[in-house]
Amino acid sequence: MKSIKFLLVFVGSLVAAQITIEKNTPSQAPANASVSIELGNATGGAKGIVLPWVTDIAGLIAPVPGTLVFDTSTQKIKFSRSANSGSLVISSWVDLSDGAAPPLVNSLADANPENSLAKALVGGNPDTDVTMGVLVLADTDKAMVLPRVNSYKDIVNPSAGMMVYVTSNHQLAVYNGREWSFWKP
Repeated sequence: MKSIKFLLVFVGSLVAAQITIEKNTPSQAPANASVSIELGNATGGAKGIVLPWVTDIAGLIAPVPGTLVFDTSTQKIKFSRSANSGSLVISSWVDLSDGAAPPLVNSLADANPENSLAKALVGGNPDTDVTMGVLVLADTDKAMVLPRVNSYKDIVNPSAGMMVYVTSNHQLAVYNGREWSFWKP
C-alpha cells in the first residue's frame, strides 16, 4: 500500500517537475521555481542523501559531467567533471572525500547492484533522455537542494556515500563509511 501511495505521489510530482521529499515546513512546495528537487527542511533535519554505490567507475555506462557516486572500491565520494564548458565528456573524477581517514576495509561489497535499466527521470522526456543513472534531474534551469542539517552529528547512523549540507557552518559534508569530510566554497 505504501509503495502504491509513493508511486502515485512520485508520478504526480513528475508532471510538475518539482519535487520535495521529507519537507514539512513551511509547506510542501519547493523553495522557489529554480528548484527541481528539494530534500528536507530549510531549518535542518537528521537525514542525508545516500549516493549510488558503484564498484567500478570505469565501467559506468555513459556517465556525464556532474555525476555523483560512492566508489565502493576506494570508499570515496566522487564527482565527475569535464575539461571544457558544455562538454559531455568526463575529463576527471574529483574526490569529495579528500582528507578523510583511509577506509577500515579495502572495499565494501555492494549487495544490491544497480539495474542499469531502472531510473527516475525528473524534468525530462523519457523517450529522448538516455542519461544513465538511478535518479536523473534533467532540468536545465533548476537545481537540487541537498538535505540540510544543523550539524552532521545530528545523523545518528550515517551510511557510506551520504551527503548533507550543514547549515551551521555552510559546508557540504560527505561520509565515506568511516568519517565525514567537509567542503566549503
